Amino acid sequence: MMAERRTRGMTGSVQSRTTAARATAIAEQLHHECSTLLELYRKKESFTAEETVAGGGLVSVPPLSSQLDTRDTLWRLHSALLQCRSLLERAIAKEEQELGGGKKGDYETQRKIVKDRLSLLLINTGELLKAAGGPAVLTPNLDGLELEGPSTLFELKLWVCRIFKEVEHWTKTTITTLQGLPDVISKERARRVRSTRSARM
Repeated sequence: MMAERRTRGMTGSVQSRTTAARATAIAEQLHHECSTLLELYRKKESFTAEETVAGGGLVSVPPLSSQLDTRDTLWRLHSALLQCRSLLERAIAKEEQELGGGKKGDYETQRKIVKDRLSLLLINTGELLKAAGGPAVLTPNLDGLELEGPSTLFELKLWVCRIFKEVEHWTKTTITTLQGLPDVISKERARRVRSTRSARM
């Protein structure tokens, strides 16, 4: 019975490590796709890099720090990514509404790829959060998020660009954070198994 329990604990930590590796790979792919999307968007709107330099500040989560335990770190990361997806969905809807659907080209295709990949990343970070003992389902905290978007056309275009940059920023943060997590997750599982055992004794 003990051996069976030990095997299950080990399988769990291996699974967490592979989920973390898979999530990191998805985030790396998404980061590359975000860069491509930004490039296509700048070209489409004839923006210079200087015009679109302002980014960040759209997502509202407490700062990540090395003092946090794995569960809190993953919760903040997952929460930020959920907000990114809400912003991205709003930007797409606003673009379709204000600028018209029009013909589907490389930009629209790339935008859909980024949205789908972000959803996939959310599934994986959600699994990691569950493995670390966090809540299974999170709803994005949308308080303070600029979901409505600006009123003038030029401001709207800049706002959409800021959202793409925000997704890119949080994707990069995800890569960095997840690279340090696999060992931590398996250590935490081992610690939980040990404390459960000592409680039984």
